[in-house]
Amino acid sequence: MSTTMTAVRLNVATHELSVENVPVPEPKAGEVRIAVKAAGVCLSDVHLADGTISPLFLEGDVVTLGHEVAGVIDATGPGVTRFSVGQRVVLQAGHQTAEGQVLTRGVDYDGGYADYAISVESAVIAIPDSLSFEQACIIPDAVSTPWAAISATAEIRAGESVGIWGLGGLGAHGVQLLRFAGAAPVIAIDPLEAARTRALALGADFAVAPEDLESLLSEQVPDGLDVALDFAGVAPVRTQALASLRRGGRLIVTGISGKPIETQPDFEYTFRKLQIRGHYGSGPEFVPQLVRLLELGRLDFGSSVTRTFPLSQAPEAIKALERKDGNPIRFVLLPDGA
Repeated sequence: MSTTMTAVRLNVATHELSVENVPVPEPKAGEVRIAVKAAGVCLSDVHLADGTISPLFLEGDVVTLGHEVAGVIDATGPGVTRFSVGQRVVLQAGHQTAEGQVLTRGVDYDGGYADYAISVESAVIAIPDSLSFEQACIIPDAVSTPWAAISATAEIRAGESVGIWGLGGLGAHGVQLLRFAGAAPVIAIDPLEAARTRALALGADFAVAPEDLESLLSEQVPDGLDVALDFAGVAPVRTQALASLRRGGRLIVTGISGKPIETQPDFEYTFRKLQIRGHYGSGPEFVPQLVRLLELGRLDFGSSVTRTFPLSQAPEAIKALERKDGNPIRFVLLPDGA
């Protein structure tokens, strides 16, 4: 085995992204090393590269990107008991330290845009042979974030009316998960016709451009929405979403813009009993839930991988995602030569 590997490194101070040859990391006590077989490209990686978001706990200025990672265990450190070499696994997008800090993979420490990646044992989940690495790698974040937002933060119950703004990687999965959870109706809102068409194919009851939402609501949900999910992260979405809620409705803010949230006058909140709930990522319980649901055939995200890129072309993949080339749900990086 070579002592060096390919890794995609970001300097968060200069915003320079480079493909480098670096030493293969060695697992410490309680850690495993995986040979990465697939890594999802997320809009958060775009935001890290352009400086919209910054790491909170990164030591130094350089990090290997990639928080959506699946592969095969290649080595184990001392004290690892739950996993062995050769097992197929997916990694949580982060973990909590003994001191209580929540660290994000590929943000606060090195991630999976590399030939090999290190993880603490507690952040490793076994996956069945029936689940492809490409589909498994996107579960942390691309699927688990909307699932946690829907099932935990929003506390959506069957029969509740839900609007979902932004139909990219998170929103497209959100539509499928809302239907699975029994939300009704599911209304998808996006300015792109291709995104709206896809949302209907994925299970939305209605899909409209933002300018057509008011008339649709007056016909289908005249009292307003129970829940509004913001996966877009832009001010006009939040303004429209708040105005679309019924009395007692709740807005779930998941999209990240790096800017202050502009809200309505306080009387709107007091009289209409509106709520704004922030949501970020997912707890450790959600990825295993989704792996099991996929294994049992309750869900299928086989159509979510829009395109694959070789690892060495990660900078091009990030730029393609920023441009939204091909109306992507998820781009996935594969090892060079795979």
